[in-house]
Amino acid sequence: MRVITGTARGRKLATLEGQEVRPTTDMVKEAMFSILQFEVEGASVLDLFAGSGQLGIEALSRGARCCVFVDSSRDSQNITRQNLQHTGLGTHARVAAMDYAAFLRSTKDVFDIALLDPPYDKGMIAEALPLLAERMSPGGAILCESRKEETLPEAAGEFRIHKTYRYGRIKLTLYRRPAEEQPNEEQAAVE
Repeated sequence: MRVITGTARGRKLATLEGQEVRPTTDMVKEAMFSILQFEVEGASVLDLFAGSGQLGIEALSRGARCCVFVDSSRDSQNITRQNLQHTGLGTHARVAAMDYAAFLRSTKDVFDIALLDPPYDKGMIAEALPLLAERMSPGGAILCESRKEETLPEAAGEFRIHKTYRYGRIKLTLYRRPAEEQPNEEQAAVE
């Protein structure tokens, strides 16, 4: 596992071992950041279910202003801190040592990008989305990784599924607020 591009390009990242651990592959991570490529620089990012922190670290390496890493596992928190130190990106990061729901209920932060890669098939994305939607900026993007077969909610608050991408057995689901229709000049003149 490594940082793909940006200021920490090529740096290897530590990961946890075990059956419950499923790091995002480089192919899927590259796809995620291709989807968000013009939005990362200067963004406030949330890496929910951070694990090793690789998604948020990739965002920081690509120019995100800051990133909050949330994970309830002490081992995950420690490995994220270790990876942040190794990449030199820790000054723009905060590790929240708590459950995702407790974090989303208590934070006052507002995020431009949220990256969700929870354990598969546990319903965590569906539980997190309504709380997360309230913490997103108006033009924000929520990007979720899940198994291809997992059904995700069509909407969360004002956010709707914008697009779904498939990469083998993995599905990436992008949520955005629908663009509000602006009156054209003729309509504005008539009113």
